[in-house]
Amino acid sequence: MVLAAQLNNGATFRANQIIQILQKRRPLAQRIERVESNLKTLSVALNQLEKQRDQLLTRVDDSSTVGRLREIDCTSIQRSITDELSVLNNLKARFSRNTLNIGVVGRARQGKSRLLQSLTGLSAEEIPDGDDQHCTGVRSNIHHNPDVETYGEVFFHTERTFLDEVITPYYEQLRLGSRPNSIQEFADSPLPELPQELKNQALAFAKYEHLLKYHLYLPKYFSCLSEPSPRRISQHEIREYVAQDTIDRRRIYFKYLAVREVKIVCPFPNPDIGQIALVDMPGLGDTGIGDTERMIKTLGQDIDAVLFVRMPKSTGDFWAKEDVELYDMANTALTDLPIREWSFMVLNHVKSSGITDNYKNCQSLAEAIQDKHINVQDVIIADCADAQESKTAILDRFLSYLTQRIEVLDRQYASACQERIAQIQRSLNIELNKAQQAWKVSSSNDWFPEFLKLFGSLWKNLTQELEKLLSSMISERDTDDANFKTAVDAAIKNCRSKPGIPSLAEIEQKNYAAGAYQSAYAECLHEVRTHLSKQFLDLDDALKHSLETAKSRVVQILISKGKLGKLAEDCQGSEFLKVIAVKIPDNLEGLRLGFETLATFDLQYRGLIQHRIRKYLDVLTPNRTKYKLDDFWTQAIPIGVMSSTEKIRDNLQKAQAEAVNNCEKELKTLLKEPSQAGFAIVEEFVDRVLRAEGVKDEWQIFLQEVASDIWPDEFGSVLELTQFRRDWMQVVEQVERSNQTEALSLLR
Repeated sequence: MVLAAQLNNGATFRANQIIQILQKRRPLAQRIERVESNLKTLSVALNQLEKQRDQLLTRVDDSSTVGRLREIDCTSIQRSITDELSVLNNLKARFSRNTLNIGVVGRARQGKSRLLQSLTGLSAEEIPDGDDQHCTGVRSNIHHNPDVETYGEVFFHTERTFLDEVITPYYEQLRLGSRPNSIQEFADSPLPELPQELKNQALAFAKYEHLLKYHLYLPKYFSCLSEPSPRRISQHEIREYVAQDTIDRRRIYFKYLAVREVKIVCPFPNPDIGQIALVDMPGLGDTGIGDTERMIKTLGQDIDAVLFVRMPKSTGDFWAKEDVELYDMANTALTDLPIREWSFMVLNHVKSSGITDNYKNCQSLAEAIQDKHINVQDVIIADCADAQESKTAILDRFLSYLTQRIEVLDRQYASACQERIAQIQRSLNIELNKAQQAWKVSSSNDWFPEFLKLFGSLWKNLTQELEKLLSSMISERDTDDANFKTAVDAAIKNCRSKPGIPSLAEIEQKNYAAGAYQSAYAECLHEVRTHLSKQFLDLDDALKHSLETAKSRVVQILISKGKLGKLAEDCQGSEFLKVIAVKIPDNLEGLRLGFETLATFDLQYRGLIQHRIRKYLDVLTPNRTKYKLDDFWTQAIPIGVMSSTEKIRDNLQKAQAEAVNNCEKELKTLLKEPSQAGFAIVEEFVDRVLRAEGVKDEWQIFLQEVASDIWPDEFGSVLELTQFRRDWMQVVEQVERSNQTEALSLLR
């Protein structure tokens, strides 16, 4: 009992170790994701650099500059980045997993399935085994979970992945011509014949028969290709999706042909084994195409450590060519981490009291393994069919090694990636140095004196014209704005010609609906007031038009005297000013603010007028109107005097007329507002862009930046080259920022 308790405590300790390992991997996975993102950003920046270089080669005449630009070559660096992104994706998946994954690898009929049965407690129903032919049809990932009953999750091929990953390799390797473009085409068309030169090759013919099987039995598994994944299945259904035959060797299962992989979740015999998963791959040595490639891909992407399984013959055995090739194939899965660091060799001891016991041959192969350069961390001789021996001699020993070494292996793997990234950075720095030297600036500044002369003339003309405009607007600011006056007159005319007062019949109808004249009167007042206020909304357009006219007068001067037209072609008024403001650099704050202020200034009906006339609409508001119905109702109505309906209409007409008259008077006091507002904002613009301290220097800096657009005849070609160089250096600097060591560092 003491020994059992110690073993249990050891298992619990190991389970906690595995949890800690998985937790320590998480921060590294996050750093990998960050580096992956930064590498993609660097790749985009490099693409932009190459695109800019290619454009310059067609636009620059200087042969020396062209020659230096041609020397810049980032093609191999881009390939290295693409390769490294693939490696980082695998590394991220490795460090993000919730389990330590152990791959079980071996040729067919070596006891691999028996070992998995012993370790997991599953039977041949879930993990097929066979002595005569290959039985396991697909890869299975077996996860330990002590708290569930056994179940499976099936991940099917889609029609596209089935064609790409399963069928196409047969067409390519067997030289069968163009592959089918759809599953329906594969089903409807007969298979192409095997080329004559391959018909006498036994291996090629055997592979062709595999393809025939996919073709012949397609109706039996076709529906699975459209099944959603994963599909959960019960324990007794698992064999139907992973095996080629039933437990009694009848080959009636074909759904496995459509399956990419199956995840099996079950409680392992040792409940405290921890968060591990065993990956069962179909035995190699069959003549199916793609098994080797899938094994290498799985080892590289999904496996933390490998158990090779080999069963020596009792009659004598040796390390064959196939064994060495299997090891070499597995070794190619992770070039950054030699497989000797993360693999054990299990020699399957078949126990027997007679001559069929293979223990001596197991020993013989163990002694000779290094002679064949099959380098693994350890060689274990154990009976794969014995559950207890498989646990203690194989799994416990293997997990002890892993828990002690996995962090070192992880860091070794990540360090190899880091070194390659560092090499990418070193190579890129060489190309960046070429890029910086590619465009050598001429020491000649002959164009600048001419620029100063032209700028002085422009400044003088611009200043004079804007000052003249201000003088003109000063004389206009105390006169009625003609455009606004026309809009006001039209609004008042509409108010009088279309008062919106309901007819007697409409008033009577409202009385019937409301059940009282007082309610009908209140409803009519609301309607007439709403109709009246709506007539003034068009004044908003008039205000905007008046202000836009003032801005356009400024813009005409900026175009004719400031020569800014080419910077905002086909733009006028506010839009022109906005475009110019965007083109002015942020560091020229005063000049930019002047343009932004004028561009965004606005006059609105609701801000300038609405509150001033709204008070005159009180007479059309039920609880504030002086035109009441109360006195009319308290008196006897003589014959021939107006009815209640007529009284309501009479009140509405008087109230509406009074409101219109008062609004007209108020609006006439505002006719100068657009002129005054236009002058005020233009004067503020002139203050900011002509009179403010330092603003002349800002104009000079800005116009120097855009001189080729302002004076194309004088500076077009010279400054175009200057702009080319500026754009080029901006792209180079972007690549340099993306190539910083901190941004691409996996390890700390």
